[in-house]
Amino acid sequence: MRISIPRIITLAVIVPILQMTPVRAQTKEEKPATKPEAAKFERFKPEQVASKGSVTVGGHVIDYDAYAGTIIVHPKGWNDVPESSDDAGKKPQAEASMFYVAYFKTGEKAAARPLTFLYNGGPGSSTIWLHMGAFGPRRVVTSDNSHTPAAPYRVVDNSECLLDASDLVFVDAPGTGFSRITGKDAVKAFFGVDEDAYAFGDFIVQFLTKYGRWNSPKYLFGESYGTTRSAVLANVLETQRDTDLNGVMLLSQILNFDMSADEPQYNPGVELPYQLALPTYAATAWYHHKLPNAPSDLAALLEEVEHFAMTDYAEALAAGSTLPADQRHAIAEKLHQYTGLPVAYIEKADLRINGGEFEKTLMGEDDTTTGRLDTRFSGPTLDPLSKEAGYDPQSAAISSAYVAAFNDYVRKDLKYGADLEYKPEIRIWRVWNSKHQPPGAHQPMPQAANVMPDLANAMKQNPTLKVLLNAGYFDLATPFFEGVYEMHHLPIPAKLQDNIEFKFYKSGHMVYAHEESLKELHDNVAAFIRKTDNLKNP
Repeated sequence: MRISIPRIITLAVIVPILQMTPVRAQTKEEKPATKPEAAKFERFKPEQVASKGSVTVGGHVIDYDAYAGTIIVHPKGWNDVPESSDDAGKKPQAEASMFYVAYFKTGEKAAARPLTFLYNGGPGSSTIWLHMGAFGPRRVVTSDNSHTPAAPYRVVDNSECLLDASDLVFVDAPGTGFSRITGKDAVKAFFGVDEDAYAFGDFIVQFLTKYGRWNSPKYLFGESYGTTRSAVLANVLETQRDTDLNGVMLLSQILNFDMSADEPQYNPGVELPYQLALPTYAATAWYHHKLPNAPSDLAALLEEVEHFAMTDYAEALAAGSTLPADQRHAIAEKLHQYTGLPVAYIEKADLRINGGEFEKTLMGEDDTTTGRLDTRFSGPTLDPLSKEAGYDPQSAAISSAYVAAFNDYVRKDLKYGADLEYKPEIRIWRVWNSKHQPPGAHQPMPQAANVMPDLANAMKQNPTLKVLLNAGYFDLATPFFEGVYEMHHLPIPAKLQDNIEFKFYKSGHMVYAHEESLKELHDNVAAFIRKTDNLKNP
């Protein structure tokens, strides 16, 4: 789910975010290693453990075959010629052992079943969040908008499991979960925007071969930084692996990191982050009853705020120091109406409030901070004198439940990993290579990652490719309006815009953490797959 790159680089995992949303200031207890620990230099071997189970979805029992295992992948340019005797004593070439859990509906022919690859983000997050919170056959139950009490946690059969529409493959990125990396320059080989996508492409084509799924309808489902990965990966599969996808499903999207609400103050002159976060500020203030004269209709409020953000507010920000004082005050008054923040605070901030400042300030003098991944959550402010939020209340509220539930489930039910450590997330932002080489460029670009060209190129190469964007109104890690803006600015022919579908939820970054939204998410994703799988469904 998460995004874990520091806010200044930005992109979650909160738990999953945070799939690539930068985490704000780190505490002294959170010192990341400069080089994530790699396994000893021993060649990995693929593994597989099979089991069976059943789950009831929509009143129908679905029997399934489960496979927990690993596939060995290599970086681009890998030489599979055996090492010569002259190489004795040298470190072997880099490789990764990527862990997955696959669920196949029992007794179905491969070509008759869609296949969806799912992953969270970070970068540096495993995929337990989507697995145990959204679409796996078992789901951990957490409190809707408050801290989930400590163990024992409740794990239930997941009535919203996606097996009614597709076979599922939950994949852990290299170095996370049970996935491991090793060999010469392994960190450099796998920890980067392009390196990561190539590894996933290698994994997918090997998986299709191993399980005979080449003729199955194929989908990607990424959350948070997983959406960044999906854009690059879709293009890698299309242009380097000759593999068309039926669809790409994005949850809590961020494709252009210049648009993040995390620390835009370090990129002055780029005003879009403030504009695109404003509707989420309004939704959050509305939820916490902080708006003066708040309307009852959230959707109507957001439509009004979106218009203001892209018109009067955009014009005021663009004016910079030339904005007349009376107009500046009028904009501050309007921002007060939409955010609940004091006019004086808004003016002191020069009309520009970043995500961390909003989370820390919204609740006023009661020393309470709202969430980042899900702003419906709130918790005690760590430092009342701080300028920005120092942690994410939702991550603190539910992470333990997910981690405990999966560690129990994978060993007892899937029979895998008895003596292995499962790494929910690893801190790799210090070594993550955020430079990206978009299609057509001759070298990686020295700028914040922007993978909009990759998704656009994949859609142009494969004009039948369909895209589903899912977004929560209360997500401040990857604001929903940011995703909409990105989609409307993809460099694609106008007619291909019809290939993009939008769904919004009264939830946060982890849309599925809200049970009502989980059901909506399942129904929307299942309908999308059935519309695009090219199977003759009744």
